[in-house]
Amino acid sequence: MAASPMKERKRCSVADWESSNRQLWESAELRRLTAHRIRQEARHLRNDTLSKVKEEAEHVLAALLPPLEVSVECLSLREGRRGGELVCDPVEAELKKEVEASERAKRGLQQHVDKAFQQLFLLQEARQQLTYDLQNKMEALDVDMRCQSLTVTSPGISLKLSPLCVPLGLARLISSSKQPVQCHCVCQYLGSSENAFIAKRNMCCRSTSPQEWEQFSRYNISRAQEETQTSQQLREDVTLTLAKVQSELQAQHAATNFALRKRYHKVDQACSELHWQQKTTREEVAELELDICRLEEDLQAKEAPLKLVHTRLENRATRPGVDLCQDQVQHGLMSECKQLEATIMSLKKKVSQAQ
Repeated sequence: MAASPMKERKRCSVADWESSNRQLWESAELRRLTAHRIRQEARHLRNDTLSKVKEEAEHVLAALLPPLEVSVECLSLREGRRGGELVCDPVEAELKKEVEASERAKRGLQQHVDKAFQQLFLLQEARQQLTYDLQNKMEALDVDMRCQSLTVTSPGISLKLSPLCVPLGLARLISSSKQPVQCHCVCQYLGSSENAFIAKRNMCCRSTSPQEWEQFSRYNISRAQEETQTSQQLREDVTLTLAKVQSELQAQHAATNFALRKRYHKVDQACSELHWQQKTTREEVAELELDICRLEEDLQAKEAPLKLVHTRLENRATRPGVDLCQDQVQHGLMSECKQLEATIMSLKKKVSQAQ
């Protein structure tokens, strides 16, 4: 019995085979490059140093408290000065400037810390979106690579029931849900309004066009780039603010210390002058007391001669008759009496002035 002839199978030309392989390769290469770019952006976001700058700002913010408390304590202590020493001097002015500079630095750093916290949240969100997109693209790349490896002779190939239909698993999930469903496909960048949710639902229920795929990929990349640039600008702002704060506080601290040293020098000079004046005054008082003692001794020494003159004049006043003569002796006694009285009056006046 003759063998039945072998059934002729449909064959494709070499050109068609090469064209098909080239299309699959170009598609896989494009997806691979896009995935690589997204992976690089995600890696850049992961290595972002904004958190370090934020921690440094928080450390500087905490380090501002002790100097601020010292300045406030200094102002409080200087309020305890008494009498004429309670003056509004340059030290008080510089201390108030230092307190104001510290408060201003605290406010500025706190604002940057708050901005950094918000930006870190946005970076984390962008990184998660890139991660989801990268996972999807890697999965799609794996599917395309498997499809590229299939040939007409590959085992497991078969006819499918509805090969042109979009899988309805996600579509059913969205249609049956009254609340928006978290999705990481192209609908992510459409927003959260009611119309946007309808667009999300329609887009999730169908496949995307190459333009939509390209638009979504570029959106994720551009968003990551924008957040990265914003973070870089914020890092620069924080770094500049830290340098400015450090410079201003150091300059103000130096000005306060200079004013304190200058004031201390003036007060020390005044104290030295007062000590010298006190010593000199004590010496003058001692000498004056000694002079008073000498004057009192001289005053006591003049009393006996005055008594003698008074007694002589009183005795001579008892002479009888024409013998009560204003002779030379009488004039001498009277002159001596006047001189002694004048001397005693002068000595009493000097003692009174000295006392």
